[in-house]
Amino acid sequence: MTLSTGSTAPDFEQDSTAGRSFHEILLPLDSCQLTVGHKGATPTNWQSGEDVIIVPAVKDDEAKERFPGGWKAPEPYLRIVPQPSD
Repeated sequence: MTLSTGSTAPDFEQDSTAGRSFHEILLPLDSCQLTVGHKGATPTNWQSGEDVIIVPAVKDDEAKERFPGGWKAPEPYLRIVPQPSD
């Protein structure tokens, strides 16, 4: 992938043999930022804006502070919340 800066906006060009879209590159970055900033994990095939999982290391007391709207818990170890916004 090549980044060239023009006078108006950055222009991204991708090598045709790479087989990846720019969207596929951003998803793991969004996921990492979500985990670091909000302690939320992303499930398989997650897309930005979809529900996330509260990291298991977060105890219920801390989760109540971080996610005051509550969460869905289909299993005791699986707590699902809407994606937090920054």
